[in-house]
Amino acid sequence: MATLIKEAPAREQFPETRELKTHNHLIGNHAALNEAWEEDGYWFFRDVLDKDAVARLRQSWIDELEKQEVIDPVGDVSTAKSVRYNGHSLDHYPFRMEPLAEKAPWKAFVAEKPIHDAFTNILGDEPFWVPVVEYRATPPQQDRSKPRIDGIHQDGPYSPGIPFRICWIPLAEIDDEIGGLMLAEGMAAEKIDYLPKEEGGSNVSIPLDGIPAERWRRATYQAGDVLLMNLWTPHTGIANRSDRFRLSMDHRVMAKRDKCPIVGHVEEISEDRVIVRDEAGQHTLRIDPETYVRNTFGKKLNGPAITDFFRPGSEVIIAYDGDRASVVRPPH
Repeated sequence: MATLIKEAPAREQFPETRELKTHNHLIGNHAALNEAWEEDGYWFFRDVLDKDAVARLRQSWIDELEKQEVIDPVGDVSTAKSVRYNGHSLDHYPFRMEPLAEKAPWKAFVAEKPIHDAFTNILGDEPFWVPVVEYRATPPQQDRSKPRIDGIHQDGPYSPGIPFRICWIPLAEIDDEIGGLMLAEGMAAEKIDYLPKEEGGSNVSIPLDGIPAERWRRATYQAGDVLLMNLWTPHTGIANRSDRFRLSMDHRVMAKRDKCPIVGHVEEISEDRVIVRDEAGQHTLRIDPETYVRNTFGKKLNGPAITDFFRPGSEVIIAYDGDRASVVRPPH
């Protein structure tokens, strides 16, 4: 049975957006890139990722969509312009693409030489991939009476001490109708937390009127583009109002020269200590009341909640100062 789409009201609150700057001309000039990073709060590069590698990555999305029976089989047809939704029920659709998360196709993608080389050129160093990955295959918005803005937020408050760059990769064309990502330019340098605070540590979106309207930027994204964002740059997804799926991947990347976190598996954990093992061996770190031990949704954990959430064998990302853990978080 086809999913019914509830139409949008005649008007909805939505800011005018200007075109993102492109930073291709700065590749190789690390000082200029750093200056743009602080001033703009992002880097946007056109056509820098090998399209064949992107197509191989995209095929994992296509295979899953065909398995879910929400697209018709594509055969040999190019999917670089995205794929059409066939109207199949979305009642059991995995909106967070858990089947893809289990397969982790990002690992083969970043290991491809053209992709590795592209990020090495951008960063001026070999990339270190922090395994915080979101797989997006967003269908058309079903209830169009809802706003197009998904939730304005910043990543910085949820991962203090891990200075990664948000790496957003469109896998197929994402135009204004399909939506994609919108960011507020020039609002990262002072590292201001714009997120409203609520008791209990609940996640709350930044209100639209909390960001100057003239700051908003987006683009029509293509396979081969990549957008890297500062942790403190306010941004949001835009709901999909097309008849196609929106295909993208969110990742996190650092340069190896940066102070990279420990990425490994918990061997032991208590309210005041964690023992973790990575490729380099075993690490024992203190947990104190200021350590940001967080769950999947960014909520700070204290006391017994720490050992309720993290268990031996859990994959974990840890930022540290000496023998003290400053952040303990899951990869997702």
